[in-house]
Amino acid sequence: MTVSSKKGAAAGETLRQDFPPAVDYNDMLIAELREDPAYAEIYLQTALEDIYEPGGVAAFLTALRRVIEARGGIGEIAKKSGLGRQNIYRALSENGNPTIKTLTEITRAAGVRLVPAQRS
Repeated sequence: MTVSSKKGAAAGETLRQDFPPAVDYNDMLIAELREDPAYAEIYLQTALEDIYEPGGVAAFLTALRRVIEARGGIGEIAKKSGLGRQNIYRALSENGNPTIKTLTEITRAAGVRLVPAQRS
């Protein structure tokens, strides 16, 4: 992206500055989750601990979708889990309501564990 500005330029001149394109937060996070499996566990565990907060279920499902994307995507998890792709998409959608069995199969295929924590 190039931006032109007269600020700081001599009269009649225009300064040009090149700025790098914006970084997509979601893509950056998925890359970090892919590179660091321990971080993926912590990220998912934190989302699980906040599940009782307002919006917590949707936030947890979003976190799980990101971990799945980092672990090869829905197609890869479907192959490993034996669940249908549409079933996984539906379960992890914004309005998803996955069963404990579905969550177990998805997390097992993604190589992560859900560990309940005591509420304080």
